[in-house]
Amino acid sequence: MSEQKLVYIIEDEVKLARLLEDYLMAAGYQTQTFYDGALAFEAIQQRTPDLMLLDLMLPNMDGIEIASQTRAFSNVPIIMVTAKVEEVDRLLGLEIGADDYVCKPFSPKEIVARVNAMFRRLEMLGANQVDAITSTVAVDENKMTVVIKGQPLDLTTLEFQMFAMMFNEPGRIYSRQQLMDRIYNDHRVVSDRTIDSHVKKLRKKIAVVCDDELIQSVYGAGYKYEATAH
Repeated sequence: MSEQKLVYIIEDEVKLARLLEDYLMAAGYQTQTFYDGALAFEAIQQRTPDLMLLDLMLPNMDGIEIASQTRAFSNVPIIMVTAKVEEVDRLLGLEIGADDYVCKPFSPKEIVARVNAMFRRLEMLGANQVDAITSTVAVDENKMTVVIKGQPLDLTTLEFQMFAMMFNEPGRIYSRQQLMDRIYNDHRVVSDRTIDSHVKKLRKKIAVVCDDELIQSVYGAGYKYEATAH
């Protein structure tokens, strides 16, 4: 590891936090531990770490509140740690901006593996794709939902299909015909203007929650998704 990554451990179980410290430091990470949610959030505002291990239940400020408020100014990777196994809590942890979650009890080795994997994914995506992995944009194809910076978009089925198609292959240029063939699979006859109209409406909905031009026009070719505006 060329330089030590800073990992905040925000966990009120002292023995567990110290165990995580030991394992992460042995893996080459720099760590800082907080047992109080409010104090942790103050520290995040002063110095944002490279990654956060964030417990759900904390004194003075819970993990959900920390994550949602952090997302207002940072895309730092967040791995939620929770003793609650209810599906609602798991989904909520992801919807408010977490990138991953792990349920107690767990092996400290698993946490180290999750942290390593998160940094590898960030490196593979590169600078232009960091926002995509740090949950600036989250797409759930099973529920047909798009969440940008913690805010859900109210999309029609066609708008979702179009967005998901481009999101899944960032940088790839899709012609209007390719978009029509995918979202109108009943082979109805539609014009280029129909696709342009859908894109225009989709962009308006994105603009409400995000300044980045995620759906970009390529003159004479079509449209593409880019994680950040250039």
